[in-house]
Amino acid sequence: MPKTKSQPHPEISQVMVMEGHNNFPISWLNKQGYCEYSIYLENVKGVEVQPTRKMVIGTQEHARLEAEFQEDAEPATFQEMLETSKTAELLSRELPVVSVDYGIRGFIDEVWMTPEEFIIIDDKPGTRAYESSINQVWGYCLAFQDMVKENRTIIGALRERGTDNIFWSAYFDQEAKNNIKSLIERVHSLLVGKKQFMPTSNPRKCRSCRLKVNCDRKAKPGSFKSVRS
Repeated sequence: MPKTKSQPHPEISQVMVMEGHNNFPISWLNKQGYCEYSIYLENVKGVEVQPTRKMVIGTQEHARLEAEFQEDAEPATFQEMLETSKTAELLSRELPVVSVDYGIRGFIDEVWMTPEEFIIIDDKPGTRAYESSINQVWGYCLAFQDMVKENRTIIGALRERGTDNIFWSAYFDQEAKNNIKSLIERVHSLLVGKKQFMPTSNPRKCRSCRLKVNCDRKAKPGSFKSVRS
């Protein structure tokens, strides 16, 4: 992966400035879909909260899977993996991706590389394909595509954490690419103040939010009319 000069944003936590442009974690695309006002509270306003039990378990599970993978893994650079995958199948875990052009970065849980396609897998604690979860895996697909600059098919997939159960997958086609680019542009507009962070209108999300004690924009009961997340 190419090295890029970067420095922390002076006011927004987790945002890096790369070549003069903001670069945010791809996981924010999941947070944005859940409630983008949570990004404002935690990363702009600087509200400090403890991780939830699910977050702690997720981190532990990631570490366990990575340790198991490393036991039999053969070290290789990203370019070496790409070259090998043109004639053989291989797997990589916790693959770092960064796109300076789109201003996003992150770590892909697992990538399957074959001569015909790349499968980008994001592990989730349940088996429901929320729109926000799909947005996150599309973000990984976009950053990966920007790095490899190849014409091989890319598939995004969601997998139940700790299992082999892939409960959602789809081709990263032009429609998906256009949609995620539009969403990324919105997040960048939020970061520079061109748009306002919008809170969720779903009070159920607020009840389970770890930021609820510090939030001044909680949804009111009865204001949410859809079951969509």
